[in-house]
Amino acid sequence: MTSALDEEISRPSPWRMLAGWSSRRWWFAAAAALLVGLAIGLPTDVIPNPVFGRPVPVTWWSYPTLLLTAVLGGLLAATYVREPFGSGGTIDVDEDLDAPSRVGGVGGLVSFFAVGCPVCNKVVILALGTTGARQWFEPLQPLLAVASIVLLVVALRIRLRNQSSCPLPR
Repeated sequence: MTSALDEEISRPSPWRMLAGWSSRRWWFAAAAALLVGLAIGLPTDVIPNPVFGRPVPVTWWSYPTLLLTAVLGGLLAATYVREPFGSGGTIDVDEDLDAPSRVGGVGGLVSFFAVGCPVCNKVVILALGTTGARQWFEPLQPLLAVASIVLLVVALRIRLRNQSSCPLPR
């Protein structure tokens, strides 16, 4: 009979799982990271563009938050790329049991609110008004940034740790 500690020791580390990825999965991670970065950075105007603007300047911590969100989001998306059998690929997952995808999605959404303009966010303006957005929501944005990164790291860690699991019978 094996204990939980023995099982924990025998399970490969998330870093080892990343090291075993194929170039196909790494290319997908890079493309997904670029897509996540653009999807969050353009509408929040962290990446300057002619379509979107913001009356409140971008904070210094928005850039590293966007970068970390993009990298973690790309890595998380790449965990869903199917590899040939025997090469450390993912398994079929019951959608109802795939909590990391929900955690990662919430992490990305929270990151969007964290780096976005506090007075450009219609939900915040409706809930708090312009003054409330600047007084109450803006000071919370760095905490939202940290929470989003933590959620993405947790989701990625779960996906990587379960990557070598055996499939369950249907």
